[in-house]
Amino acid sequence: MLRELKIEQRSFPLRAPFGISRGVKYAAEVVTVELHQSGKSGRGESVPYSRYGESVASVMNEMEVLRPQLVAGMGRDALQAQLPPGAARNALDAALWDLESKLSGVPVWAQLACPQPAPLVTALTISMDTPARMAEATSRIRSAELIKIKVDADDPAARIEAVRRVAPLAHLIVDPNESWDLELLRDMQPVLRQSRVDLLEQPLPADADDALLGFASSIPICADESCHVTSDLPRLRGRYQAVNIKLDKTGGLTEAWRLLRAARADGFEIMVGCMVCSSLGIAPAWEVARHAAFVDLDGPFWLENDYPGGVSLDGGLLQPPPPGFWGG
Repeated sequence: MLRELKIEQRSFPLRAPFGISRGVKYAAEVVTVELHQSGKSGRGESVPYSRYGESVASVMNEMEVLRPQLVAGMGRDALQAQLPPGAARNALDAALWDLESKLSGVPVWAQLACPQPAPLVTALTISMDTPARMAEATSRIRSAELIKIKVDADDPAARIEAVRRVAPLAHLIVDPNESWDLELLRDMQPVLRQSRVDLLEQPLPADADDALLGFASSIPICADESCHVTSDLPRLRGRYQAVNIKLDKTGGLTEAWRLLRAARADGFEIMVGCMVCSSLGIAPAWEVARHAAFVDLDGPFWLENDYPGGVSLDGGLLQPPPPGFWGG
């Protein structure tokens, strides 16, 4: 059962700068994996993230260490034991799911006892900028059902209110990316209520979220940087009301599926997000996103050029890739 393994870096220029509290991104730097066996191939993609101590080089090195086992037939269960959660495991896990579905002829959605993928409402992200420019960007998507607003600690109220004025009917997610403190979070409660924000994503740094214990927020707070895998859930109780599941954090669909079931059983609301990535990074996340209250999978729409035949937007809905793109 010998396989061929290909690991490479790809750079996808963005159609516009993508700004968050940590800085501005101009290209999506991803690592792609291809596994070939018996005339079939499986693909996966991940986005190394410096916030978690990753780089393209470190992720590719993690993969290369496992090359002998992967070529010899390593499966997903063994992969979970050999690599920690993160981008390296995500891309390999996705490629293994894809290869298994191609070899067996059973799509991933069927293996998970789910219906065939159907369109989803996804958040469309307004990158952090001046309030005026954020309002201008919102004017191009004012009919969107769900909008995500990137902010930092510098007058977030002005940015949120600018978007809300232009899109009075949209549901809103506000994402400070760990840039607030508890005092600002308290001060922002009236603005969040008046702007009818539906979800606040990771306002405090992950290592400072003990401050949320006993804090009564007027809207649900979602753990992003504070939630990576299933074993994180116990400490999130009493701090957060929702969790954001990202495959680059969980280390792939295998652990993301476990986290989904455990989080729902614990009473957490589910959000499924992504890094800025291509459709190849979105396709595996679809299997979790179909169970989420909030879906944030617009990463490919920031790229100048995505894979042909990937995900698309139609009438405000995220359309799944056609059969054969990934997972069946």
